[in-house]
Amino acid sequence: MTIDLQRIPDDSFVVCDGGPAADAAIRFEPEARGLSVYLRAVSDRPKFVCLRWNFRTDVPVRVLGDQWERAYADLGWKGLDGERFLPWYFLAAFEDGVAGCGVSVRPAAFVSFEYDASGVSAWFDVRCGAAGVALGGRELCLGTVISRSYPGADPFAAACAFCRELCPDPLLPKFPVYGGNNWYYAYGRSSAPEILGDTELVAALAEGLSNRPFMVIDDGWEVNSVAGPWRPNERFGDMRALADAMRAKGVRPGIWIRPLHDPEYAAAHPDHLLRGEFLDPTVPEAAEHVRRTVEQVRDWGYELIKHDFTTFDLFGEYGNVLNGVISIWPGWTFHDQTRTGAEIVLDLYRLIRAAAGDAVVIGCNTVSHLAAGLVEVNRIGDDTSGTDWNRTRAMGVNTLAFRLPQNRAFYMADADCVGVIPGRLDWSLNGQWAELLSRSGTPLFLSCPRGGLTPDQFDEMRRAFAFASRQTDVAVPLDWTWNAEPQDWLINGEKKSFDFVGASVPRLLFRRYLGGESVGRD
Repeated sequence: MTIDLQRIPDDSFVVCDGGPAADAAIRFEPEARGLSVYLRAVSDRPKFVCLRWNFRTDVPVRVLGDQWERAYADLGWKGLDGERFLPWYFLAAFEDGVAGCGVSVRPAAFVSFEYDASGVSAWFDVRCGAAGVALGGRELCLGTVISRSYPGADPFAAACAFCRELCPDPLLPKFPVYGGNNWYYAYGRSSAPEILGDTELVAALAEGLSNRPFMVIDDGWEVNSVAGPWRPNERFGDMRALADAMRAKGVRPGIWIRPLHDPEYAAAHPDHLLRGEFLDPTVPEAAEHVRRTVEQVRDWGYELIKHDFTTFDLFGEYGNVLNGVISIWPGWTFHDQTRTGAEIVLDLYRLIRAAAGDAVVIGCNTVSHLAAGLVEVNRIGDDTSGTDWNRTRAMGVNTLAFRLPQNRAFYMADADCVGVIPGRLDWSLNGQWAELLSRSGTPLFLSCPRGGLTPDQFDEMRRAFAFASRQTDVAVPLDWTWNAEPQDWLINGEKKSFDFVGASVPRLLFRRYLGGESVGRD
């Protein structure tokens, strides 16, 4: 069965502030790659554009969607559900092949789909914050709708091919990115001497490898926890000297920032804020502050910049609670009301990318479809853990399996760290996660203190680093159409079975909702 969303829709309408549209108009332009959708309005303030294609699905089908930003252990193949919103794109697997439908990367709207037995709807969220956008006569290309058919194809191969169709211009690093990150054992409690200890471990694990690893300093180096101003606290001191010392020990230094949260700047400029707390990047002075922050850490000598929390800080929620729309908070808007939320996000990512110069940029809590082509590496899932194996299993394995088709198609896909705190996680399980990551062709980061590995674990991680330094392996989840946390994989054509449960009892629900231990940033 094929699904054609490149024809003119059977129905379309615009939802505006204050009632029905008066002068807002939709225009369609069939092109070689797909159907481009345009919106123009003079006095109207459009909020949503809805397109509808009618057709019957009366054969068995399984549907895979995406997420607005990171995945949250929630991806998987499911049956038809007209109430299920599918951000950015979806794959539909039939007995005779696979159909892919979506919107090309970096659209000017937040786009989600609904697929039911009578057709497909596409919702273009064009709001500026929670209000309609003031286009003022401007005609805006909202994006290009693309649909492809893959007769007789394997669903994973079809997913990989379709992601390449959605992004013809990925931004990839000049060399494989891998190494260390201190978050999942330190959780913000660190210092310059401890980072140098981490550096020595990472350098030792990569001994003899020509592609040198990164050591990323995560949250905890700045004066305020999880927030600016972006000056070092007394435990870190001279950040330029620290970067030089790390480099001298044989690693590439990296650093974490949260560019839109700076209480010091907020106190001095309360009119430059979103919802009274976060920097509004549509205010020129606030955007310049972000630029200076990124340029500053690059000038200190950090060769990788990981920027975090932009989706939460811009829109007030994490992506897993946003069903179909990007903002659920009423009554707010950006300072510049002439641009859609997606346009504002794109401009922010472009600003960060330009300010980073020749440093590698990792996006975390970034809008996946908008970050494609603007970051070399993207964190594709929520936090794994150094203390709770069930969280690593759920967030890490699910994320890697279902977003692996985006690897090299959108960016390098980072499924997050292998966290090691001695005595906390069963290495018989955690070591399998390290092995799978290292053979997946994606970035691998280890979070472990110096001396935190046994001799056998050290040898295993040395082998993992060797694979990660090349990232030439090809991994395919074999049981992903029916298992949300796939355990059977094809690695370079050979089947490898993992056991990510073992004797543990999955208890993510308890950890997240019933008062169990939680050490994630969120």
